[in-house]
Amino acid sequence: MAMDDIEKTPLWLTILRGVWAVLRLLVTGLTGGRTFIVAAAVLFTLLALSDGMPVWLAVLSFAWLAGIAGLRSLLLGETGRAMREPASAPAGGLAGLASGAGRTILIEMPDPVVVLDGSGRIIFCNRAAETLIGLYATGKHVATMLRSAALMTAVDDVLKGAGAQIIDYNQPVPVERNYTGFVTPIEVDTTPANGLSEASRRRRARAVLIVLRDVTEARRVEDMRVDFVAFASHELKTPLASLSGFIDTLRGHAKDDPEAQDRFLSIMADQAERMRRLIEDLLSLSRIELREHVRPSKIVDMLSVVNDITDGLSHTAAKTDMEITVTSAAILPRVRGEAEELGQVVQNLVDNALRYGRSGKRVEVTLAPDTRGGKPMLRLSVRDFGAGISREHLPRLTERFYRVDAAASRAKGGTGLGLAIVKHIVNRHQGTLSIDSELGQGSTFTVLIPAAAEEIPA
Repeated sequence: MAMDDIEKTPLWLTILRGVWAVLRLLVTGLTGGRTFIVAAAVLFTLLALSDGMPVWLAVLSFAWLAGIAGLRSLLLGETGRAMREPASAPAGGLAGLASGAGRTILIEMPDPVVVLDGSGRIIFCNRAAETLIGLYATGKHVATMLRSAALMTAVDDVLKGAGAQIIDYNQPVPVERNYTGFVTPIEVDTTPANGLSEASRRRRARAVLIVLRDVTEARRVEDMRVDFVAFASHELKTPLASLSGFIDTLRGHAKDDPEAQDRFLSIMADQAERMRRLIEDLLSLSRIELREHVRPSKIVDMLSVVNDITDGLSHTAAKTDMEITVTSAAILPRVRGEAEELGQVVQNLVDNALRYGRSGKRVEVTLAPDTRGGKPMLRLSVRDFGAGISREHLPRLTERFYRVDAAASRAKGGTGLGLAIVKHIVNRHQGTLSIDSELGQGSTFTVLIPAAAEEIPA
């Protein structure tokens, strides 16, 4: 631009160009809104007083630029403040309740942890809780995921203002488990930490923290201790009393009677054997109950298990003039389980058939594929042809120490625990046990075990 052009340019236009340059700085964020408004006011006042610009044009121009500056400050004020906040500042509100290192700690905790908002909906759950309530529980109401009346009552009380509560509850299906729940209120911000006012930052909302602890094994240990004291002491008392009485007799008037000694020693040996079987069954039942909620992972060929067990019992059957027959389908599904425990199922069922079905002279063991609810299963049936069992006794046969005829059972060497052991093993394998019997026709014990969906190396 030549010098002549500069001299011909009006003063007000030159000043306006300078203001426009300042406006561009304002828009790009390099100068503050208040600074620009003050500078613009001074410039337009000078222009108006020096007749470099009409007063009406100066006022209109100043109002237009001041409006832009004010609107810019209003719209960008919060964003700019947020940008100037440290990046590591924790987010407020329910969504930012667990973040950073705290969130990692909660996720890795071995106990299930669930956080609810004020309406009872799940806003956070850790990895352990996902195995209990599912992978997609966030956003759903806790009552639809944890179906426990005691737990829901505690949650409602806490949401209404009650303090922390500790409750015990059990989950009956698919396998009974016991939990201790710690339910406590927690206070969280309802607005982000970078809210518009201090008052908004002080507003708090009540949420609920739930921590669950699985006490299934501890509860079962305690139940087994009580059962052992109640039942085992009673069952052990009789053989112990017999042994003590025969020992006193042998030390007394029978010490010089060889015939009496042989008879008494034989009875003592039978009583000692009964005690041994009872203790073995009690220990076996205790081990099975402790692991009942743990699913087996090995693949088992049930035909091999049945053949091994029946071969071992063939000598016992021959002594009572009985016969064991095994019938199997040509193609059998394999099952997921523990071979030793499934062998104990076969052992107990066949042994009971030999013990109580002697009048029938034979025991039939059958293996065949089956279905339950459209899912493939393996069916194991053990049938005897003895006297049978009355219908009223069938529901209680799997109870510990329950006997149809206690005296006859003891005389035949039964402990009253065989079918209880079978029931718990079948439960662990997610199977079912059914019993069918008619007087004079014998009894049939049927076990259904899910077929293995895929084979995992043992």
